[in-house]
Amino acid sequence: MATVDITGEQFASTVEENDIVLVDFWAEWCGPCKQFGPTYSAISEKHPDVVFSKVDTEAEQQLAAEAGITSIPTLMAFREKVLVFSQPGALNAQQLEQVVDAVKALDMEEVHAHVARSQAEAAAAAANQDGTQIPEA
Repeated sequence: MATVDITGEQFASTVEENDIVLVDFWAEWCGPCKQFGPTYSAISEKHPDVVFSKVDTEAEQQLAAEAGITSIPTLMAFREKVLVFSQPGALNAQQLEQVVDAVKALDMEEVHAHVARSQAEAAAAAANQDGTQIPEA
């Protein structure tokens, strides 16, 4: 599958409707982005079961800001709607293959359980922000 350009309007649905989505945040003026582009495209052809998307940070500044992009290129990987990888910098073909293989190999039951625990802990911490003391055990 070739790479697909996505916009802010398409981002959420792309992540929600596909099992594995890689997102390359890039810009036309970025030298490392231009070097990474052909590698990203070539690897996308080897993995038709993965959506390889690209976000032009110049055209999609709000999406880039919401995603916390401070350096480009930045590669993000989502699996079952969960962000499982985010790293700035261009990867070579071997490194990108390793990322794809690692994302495919994830135990998603374990990942979802970890996310649920983290959300519960965050909710508990927020509930305790009202000044009440938790008794020590």
